[in-house]
Amino acid sequence: MHVVVAGSSGFLGRQLVTELRGRGHDVTCLVRRDPSPGQDSRESRWDPQGGVVDSGLVQGADVVVNLAGSPLIGNPHSTKWAREVLTSRRATTRLLATTIAAAASPPALVNASGVSWYGDHGSAELTEASDTRGHALLTRVAREWEEAAQPASGAGARVVLLRTAPVQDRRNAPLRQQRLQFLAGLGGRLGNGRQYYPLISLRDWVGAAAFLVEHPTASGPVNLCAPNTPTNAEFTRTLARLVHRPAVLPAPAAAIRLAAGPMADEVLGSLNLRPAALLDLGYGFADPDVASVLATGLRGGPEAHA
Repeated sequence: MHVVVAGSSGFLGRQLVTELRGRGHDVTCLVRRDPSPGQDSRESRWDPQGGVVDSGLVQGADVVVNLAGSPLIGNPHSTKWAREVLTSRRATTRLLATTIAAAASPPALVNASGVSWYGDHGSAELTEASDTRGHALLTRVAREWEEAAQPASGAGARVVLLRTAPVQDRRNAPLRQQRLQFLAGLGGRLGNGRQYYPLISLRDWVGAAAFLVEHPTASGPVNLCAPNTPTNAEFTRTLARLVHRPAVLPAPAAAIRLAAGPMADEVLGSLNLRPAALLDLGYGFADPDVASVLATGLRGGPEAHA
């Protein structure tokens, strides 16, 4: 297959491009600079904010994967950062979706999203059929992000929405920072620790994303998370055990709300998520629970997702 990938320079994008090429697919990366020397057939310049993309390339692809968006790590009190988080995702998705919709035979669109779409649901089990609620920052971002893909689905394209949980790998946030925090003896549960915290290993994220790119009928929202979602307290105990440090310094909810500002609801909210769509499609998880996800993530390196 010919796959066009936006967001290929990010941590997840690099891993997915390597996986897809390893599976024999022809991958072209959309980049915001001139193609590197000798890479004309493997890179294509685009400007999503300016509405510029090679429409022939996109419309001639079998699958378009969009992982582009500004970093989610930033100053939670900054309105500029919050605006860029939203506008970058909405602009890239809308441009690709409208370009796909104009094709005589629209290619599939596999578009990033986030588990924050659901909002806080307490202990209730959530699948792709569950609703969205609340007005936390990333919940609102995820809603508009997914809505921007509507032109493609409206034109009959196969559209998959990757509702991604935090991907656990020692080379990438959030585990990179949490590992250092716990190694310093500063780890502890967040708030009361009873909130559910969905997560996924890097090798399962890459495997599931590639599986969905290749699957001929997969469509709609898909939860990319381990089948067994831990509470924050369970996550804390497991990470402490794996790095051989105590975790005795809980962060009170009031302190989190002060420090995290509009992101506090993302930290303290509860998402008891289940990847029902992936399981129904037959995807087999390498890391189905918090212990295996964190063990794989702490190991890091190519062997963790081979």
